[in-house]
Amino acid sequence: MEPFKNILFFSHPGIEQEDAIHCAASLAKQNGARLTLMSVIKAPPTLHEIDVAEAEEMEILSGMMQDYRDRLEHLASKMREDGIQVETKIEVGIAFVEIVREVLRKAHDLVILDADPKLGVLKRLFGSTSMHLMRKCPCPVWVVKPGVRSYKRILAAVDVSVDAWGRAKRSINPVIVQLAGLMARMNHAELHLVQVWSVFEEGYLQVRGTSNDRAIRQLRKETKRDYAQKLDYLLDAVDMSGVRQVYTHLKHGNDPAARIVTLARKQSIDLMVMGTVCRTGLAGFFIGNTAEEVLNAVDCSVLTVKPQGFTSPVTLPL
Repeated sequence: MEPFKNILFFSHPGIEQEDAIHCAASLAKQNGARLTLMSVIKAPPTLHEIDVAEAEEMEILSGMMQDYRDRLEHLASKMREDGIQVETKIEVGIAFVEIVREVLRKAHDLVILDADPKLGVLKRLFGSTSMHLMRKCPCPVWVVKPGVRSYKRILAAVDVSVDAWGRAKRSINPVIVQLAGLMARMNHAELHLVQVWSVFEEGYLQVRGTSNDRAIRQLRKETKRDYAQKLDYLLDAVDMSGVRQVYTHLKHGNDPAARIVTLARKQSIDLMVMGTVCRTGLAGFFIGNTAEEVLNAVDCSVLTVKPQGFTSPVTLPL
């Protein structure tokens, strides 16, 4: 996977975002990438809701846009002094919609934003805009946890199983590992891979007594060996040169999200790389159950990627 060359940073106006800004600037400088700083102003309510004249409404909106632009230009000027190619962008509308449209217009290969400042890490790291982007943005989305600038342990959450969604999973696994490897190389970090596995319908076999304990243990052994082999095939297919250290974790359990989150905390993971896969007939509207549960519980920065051929439900206006 090539380093990012066209990065979009979403700025929450009036909110301290030093860590996310640092990540965006550092990545842009390291890769010689273009960086766009973008803010989105919520569309004004209709006139009868705010009881002001149309001219006054437009004056307020114009003043807000200028204020946001001044703030972005202040950030951009510092980055330009550091040799980074930066431009600024202000839009009016719904934040995630305008961000995705900007990605489509300018072919950005990465979106970076801070975790939702209204929710905080203790409640839930990812807010509405983050979750919408992780569902619907066609390029990778990196949501930065406040207070973290050094990424020393990176976790790639993969799923090499074959089920009804096997084709999407098989196509996205190499992308996850490539992206995690790229981040590990750039940060001189350890790379951890996790695969959660279980015996098909193990609980049913135990309850119905159709298999004895010895047979179930043998099934577990064979299933684990099969997953380990698939994980080895996946690693062999991806260039891991330059990665300081690679660790693999095969975790047995029927609750993949819980096992992934527990491992991330135990290993003090700074950044998790994972895929978000559409599981309905509506392109990009929902991510898989496991991914959703992980994002609701994890407390580290997360970089999400879509499978090849993903189509965003957000389109450019005609």
